[in-house]
Amino acid sequence: MTDPIADYLTRLRNAIKARHRIVEIPASNIKKEITKVLFDKGYIQNYKFDETGVQGTIKVALKYNPVTKQPAIVKLERISKPGLRKYKGATELPRVLNGLGIAILSTSKGVITDKEARVLNVGGEVLCYVY
Repeated sequence: MTDPIADYLTRLRNAIKARHRIVEIPASNIKKEITKVLFDKGYIQNYKFDETGVQGTIKVALKYNPVTKQPAIVKLERISKPGLRKYKGATELPRVLNGLGIAILSTSKGVITDKEARVLNVGGEVLCYVY
């Protein structure tokens, strides 16, 4: 697998389209950090790291609106790819939907959102957009 983050986002996207409640994803440290960010920002309902086996898995409980049954995540978009990495400085961080969505960045301070990166005044690799 050449791009595990794209695989992670695709598994989430496919589970949302199929209206699944829980999706299992092979674990890695960067995927765990992205999952924590999605949970902290309210895009997923819950998560659990299962350490059995060589690699382990991440079980993600997806979040839906109880009345309209619409998913909390409308779109997941991969930005920085293995063939073309996208780095942004602290002053040129992207705004997703005028601040309604989030950009997830990998920085020297860890995996954080664009808003947290502006506060900390750090730049980094733009992994994906979520809204």
